[in-house]
Amino acid sequence: MTNQPQTPTPIPTDQLRFTMPPQHTSHHDERRYRKERLAAALRLFGRFGYEEGVAGHITVRDPEFTDCYWVNPFGMPFGHITVSDLLLVNQAGQVVEGRAHVNQAAFVVHSSVHQARPDVVAVAHSRSVHGRALAALGEPLEPITQEVCAFFEDHAVYGGTTGVVVDEEEGRAIAAALGGHKALILRNRGLLTVGDSVDAAAWWFITMERAAQVQLTAKASGKPVPIDYADAMRTREQLGNDLVAWINYQPLYLQITRDEPDLLS
Repeated sequence: MTNQPQTPTPIPTDQLRFTMPPQHTSHHDERRYRKERLAAALRLFGRFGYEEGVAGHITVRDPEFTDCYWVNPFGMPFGHITVSDLLLVNQAGQVVEGRAHVNQAAFVVHSSVHQARPDVVAVAHSRSVHGRALAALGEPLEPITQEVCAFFEDHAVYGGTTGVVVDEEEGRAIAAALGGHKALILRNRGLLTVGDSVDAAAWWFITMERAAQVQLTAKASGKPVPIDYADAMRTREQLGNDLVAWINYQPLYLQITRDEPDLLS
């Protein structure tokens, strides 16, 4: 008589590996972690074509000196940035660590958002193509796909000045327009996203740029069918928090750090 094969025994779920945001016990370790994530996010933004000349920044709050922020140097291509290239800048835009300049006009926006939102660890604002196209229309994202529901009633459109931001008053106006949301469409300029980690802010920017592309494409092709209010709200509750953003971002982080490990130097 043939022996029947035994059904494989399932591995207990508590023995399965699932990556979650790390907890650090020192400012030094947390600082290094945030800088590595910042350098990786900038490399990804470069890979995805989110820079235009010297425009575009991602900032992350220092874990110890919380009124200072790490940022990419002025004029350095995103694709070349390493951890050691990053600058530490105070709220006034003065460099306190590093030997390069920072884009003062762009930093005004980041500093204003960081000051207005103590809960925000990272801010991303750059020159993505579809984000700028949507911003040129001055329209919000509409709930026409599952992914975009993460932004449902959690983003705003700022319709103020369309020139280069050079003063604190304009920066404060942008921060006020953002309010408690995770994202802002700056009319005629592009997208701005925030998060409780670099990973979250970067993921929101990347997925918002893709959502803008989908919306523009769908509207150019016909009349999109919207998701109803209750379903959009329920989907946002499932997909719209920073932990989900962090988890979604991890494949991108692994890809860029394995492809370009020099960024960690």
